[in-house]
Amino acid sequence: MIDSENPEHSAGDMPVSEPPVSEQPRTDETARYGDDFGAQLAALDGDVSPEELDAIGALPSRSALLVVRRGPNVGARFLLDADTTTVGRHPEADIFLDDVTVSRRHAEFIRHGSSFQVEDLGSLNGTYFDGVRIETGLLGDGAEVQVGKFRLTFYASRLDLAHLAGR
Repeated sequence: MIDSENPEHSAGDMPVSEPPVSEQPRTDETARYGDDFGAQLAALDGDVSPEELDAIGALPSRSALLVVRRGPNVGARFLLDADTTTVGRHPEADIFLDDVTVSRRHAEFIRHGSSFQVEDLGSLNGTYFDGVRIETGLLGDGAEVQVGKFRLTFYASRLDLAHLAGR
């Protein structure tokens, strides 16, 4: 069978084309947050990429995000969404940091409700929280945690921060 508009193609080999993106119906929804949410995102460190801002803004309640700022794997992101998240050089660690400056069982991030603390597990090189060697520390938004050569920035869920601000 020959197509009457284009006799070179039969109906069976006509390419199917999608309408241009601008004409396709939108199926995505954008969540809208109040001014507090926008202010929280604007207050984040200037080194935060647009993709990281999106990831931080999308964090559900009772979760957090760690972003590698220095050391191997710069830019890597790790979601904290379990009651306990292990960090170390052991391949079975929840957050595997492959460098000799990291102990096999180096540290844990422990969730308490919507808050997180970091606890050193007796590592050789220690765990640092905002530049100070610690055994344990309660993390605040934007805190820096150093594990071996890795410097990670902690970002809390914006939903939890908004809830705390409303108290």
